[in-house]
Amino acid sequence: MPLLLSSLKTPVGTLNLLADEQILIAANFSTISELGTARDAKAVKMIPIITDLISDYFDGDLEALNGIQVRQDGAVFSQSAWKAMRKVKAGKTLSYADLADRAGSPAAVRAAGSACAKNAIVLVVPCHRIVKTGGALGNYAYGLNKKEWLLRHEGAL
Repeated sequence: MPLLLSSLKTPVGTLNLLADEQILIAANFSTISELGTARDAKAVKMIPIITDLISDYFDGDLEALNGIQVRQDGAVFSQSAWKAMRKVKAGKTLSYADLADRAGSPAAVRAAGSACAKNAIVLVVPCHRIVKTGGALGNYAYGLNKKEWLLRHEGAL
């Protein structure tokens, strides 16, 4: 079965989605070409379940993203960090140091930041909820304005 490719207009820009049936494997605010499709992908208006849940999130159901299954390739520590990110509830933030600790390697603060930077499933694997110790926003690949908007939308700011 081909991968499904779709774009969704959101309040913070167009969100591009790539799914393997019901499993989201990439999401970005860049361009569709940057999703890195390895196989032929079929462009669709919406991806069943995934598009609806993301729309629900932007409509105010902040827990909707939890219903989306995800899969992405990466090193063992990155996998642990992404799993830990998914446990950060909407409206909360976590420091890079705390993320490293929750991912099983308290000294790996730089690796935690790297896992955020390498996250291929923006929004659903919520790297935007990871901030610097002390609460400063830190970095965000798609611009701090988007990170700040998402955190305000979730009630974290």
